[in-house]
Amino acid sequence: MKSLCVYCGANGGASPRYAEAARALARGMVEMNLSLVYGGGNVGLMGIIADEVLRLGGEVTGVIPSALVEREVAHTGLTRQFVVKDMHERKAMMAQLADGFIAMPGGMGTMEELFEMLTWSQLGIHSKRVGLLNVDGFYDSLVGFIGHATEQGFIRPQHAEMMMVESDPGSLLQRFL
Repeated sequence: MKSLCVYCGANGGASPRYAEAARALARGMVEMNLSLVYGGGNVGLMGIIADEVLRLGGEVTGVIPSALVEREVAHTGLTRQFVVKDMHERKAMMAQLADGFIAMPGGMGTMEELFEMLTWSQLGIHSKRVGLLNVDGFYDSLVGFIGHATEQGFIRPQHAEMMMVESDPGSLLQRFL
């Protein structure tokens, strides 16, 4: 494993714990010599994790649609920044560049990216691990819903187990080894 794609909010969220977790995940990744692949922004948790990986001497690859560059949210100090046509191209490139995926707290885009990678894994499009960093119980309701959908026969147990859930960044990173 050489790189992890981290999906996270373009906002910082209401709790300082989200930023702390982003920095802790960045530290763990650099210690494990894992490069960061992410959405290429300089705002919110995205900017925080990218800045921390860079500050610690790690490599960061951003993938950002041209429409977001034009809104001036593109990070300008990355190791590599790919500007792509649209969100579809962005997600495909990020999936190609990464050896695994982690979703941190975020909004609808983060959820969409998480579920796309889980679905691709379920369908055999990739065999990369997918993790959920459940900072301060942020994803408790989502984890509960996955359990409910599994109990109701809409998600097979082996597919529900594809999503590794941890509340501690270091513990989640260890599961990728």
